Amino acid sequence: MRRLIGRMVERWRSFYRRSSIQMILSLSFTAVAVTGMVFLGLSLFLRFSVSTNHQLAESSERVMAQVNLHLDSYLRSMMRMSDTAYYRVIKRIDLETDTIDTELNLLYEGNRDMLVSIAVFSQKGELVSVAPLSTLKNSISPQWQEWFLSAQGKIENLHFSTPHVQNLFEDPDYRYRWVVSLSRQVGLTRGGRTESGVLLVDMNFGGIEQICKDVELSPSGGYLYLIDGNGEIIYHPRQQLIYSDLLEENNLQAAQYPDGSHEELFQGRQRQVIVRTVGYTGWKLVGVVPLDGMLDDYDQLFLFALFVVLFSVFLLAFINLRLSEGISVPIKALDRSVKELEAGSTEVDFNVSGPYEIEHLGRSIDSLVSTMHHLMDDIIEQEQQKRRSELDVLHSQINPHFLYNTLDSVIWMTENGRTDESVRMVTSLARLFRISLSKGKMIIPVADELEHARHYLTIQQMRYKNRFTARISAEDGVPALYTIKLVVQPILENAIYHGMAYADGEGEILIHAFLENGDLVIEVADNGPGMPKELADRLLDQEYSPPGSKGSGIGLRNVHQRIRLTFGEPYGVTIQSEPDNGTVVRIRVPALKTPDAGTGKGEAG
Repeated sequence: MRRLIGRMVERWRSFYRRSSIQMILSLSFTAVAVTGMVFLGLSLFLRFSVSTNHQLAESSERVMAQVNLHLDSYLRSMMRMSDTAYYRVIKRIDLETDTIDTELNLLYEGNRDMLVSIAVFSQKGELVSVAPLSTLKNSISPQWQEWFLSAQGKIENLHFSTPHVQNLFEDPDYRYRWVVSLSRQVGLTRGGRTESGVLLVDMNFGGIEQICKDVELSPSGGYLYLIDGNGEIIYHPRQQLIYSDLLEENNLQAAQYPDGSHEELFQGRQRQVIVRTVGYTGWKLVGVVPLDGMLDDYDQLFLFALFVVLFSVFLLAFINLRLSEGISVPIKALDRSVKELEAGSTEVDFNVSGPYEIEHLGRSIDSLVSTMHHLMDDIIEQEQQKRRSELDVLHSQINPHFLYNTLDSVIWMTENGRTDESVRMVTSLARLFRISLSKGKMIIPVADELEHARHYLTIQQMRYKNRFTARISAEDGVPALYTIKLVVQPILENAIYHGMAYADGEGEILIHAFLENGDLVIEVADNGPGMPKELADRLLDQEYSPPGSKGSGIGLRNVHQRIRLTFGEPYGVTIQSEPDNGTVVRIRVPALKTPDAGTGKGEAG
């Protein structure tokens, strides 16, 4: 994961470096705007969804509350009829001397729209009175009916049964109706004695069905059904299909729900379930609202919101493109002008049109470039003067240095009576100085530089009594090239003083001029004692002075500095040396074909 994130970040950085400022501004503004719009749209959509669900639940609960109110009113009327039959009829009559048939018939006739029958049974299940039917089926034993047993188990409480077909009595029309039985234990007076009995009020199930059916819980559809406390269905709009096992309902789970709104997944469909408990019965009124239709509305709303967002993104991208173009075009113009300046153009226009800050930046750059040109001209002139002064100083250091050494040798020879040798040394010294002067020229032919070295070696061989031999060679064509003067002689001086002074006829110095990679190389090699690599690396350091040495190394540094000042850093002196393996000094300068090439006016090879 960390590598994946790293690669993504690297790709983004690469894209950022390759992209123009217009692209970056456009994408940044658009991304920020789109992110804000998407966040706002999703927030509003989710808020709308939650609000719609809440409103749907409230609407469904209001409908459920209204249905529950009607159902509760209907059941209360049944309970009032049961109370009337018990307290105003049964309790006031002694069955030993009178009957309750007339009062029960009157009560039935007054509520026949809601009632199927009213009956009173003794404790043994014997029929005491019934309205409107009067004949009990011989095959029926009421004392074993569920409603009879439940009434005896709930003394002074009412028991509501689940819907069933009432078939206790003989009906000449063979009409058997669906009823909900309301049963209760009552006290029957017979001959002054009270005995237990059961009052049965059969309610017309159609009344409950009429209250519950055709109820619309929400615009997207829905239905409600009625269950008892155990989850048994009392009413369902598709009750017959459920009893035939052609349809399933989540009634057992609904019986476990507390009153309120719930969401459930049943048979792969998401739906909202509202539960309300019907008072005094333990029944539960369950409303079911499928969320599929609501989700379809959400899909349409989502598509509309998506269209609005896409259109807004297109509009914002177009506007951002125009705005970023107004900012980036002047900046690109400045960038092109700066590139022209880097390419060496001297006539560059930095005046651009655009926002105030960019126009001000263009004028500031133009003023800065103008000032920079003036300063560069001044600096170039100062550097040229400094370079000429440093070369003059370095050159002036050479002549006194080796002149002192040579005259010291002439004096030594003269004092020792070696007149011929001293004359020969003075003659070589004169020719050496003639080449050194070179009519004031700094660039001389390689042939003259090598001739200058030959005269110097002649002088030193005489002084050191031929302790060493020297050989000078050059590749074809190299003597005709040009170099700055007096670069070999200081190298030879170091080779003699530090390498040949202790030789005893076995010393050897080799001077070879050749071309390498288009440059002129003059190599001075000796077979002297050499030196450690650390010392060789530090000899060209301006601040370093070799300890315990007769020389200060000024000759090597002088040559190195003059070459660098004349031709630049790629050129100069390099030293290769190891103890007991001699020393090789290489002088590298450009291969000049004309004397003016060193000043930039001639032609380099």
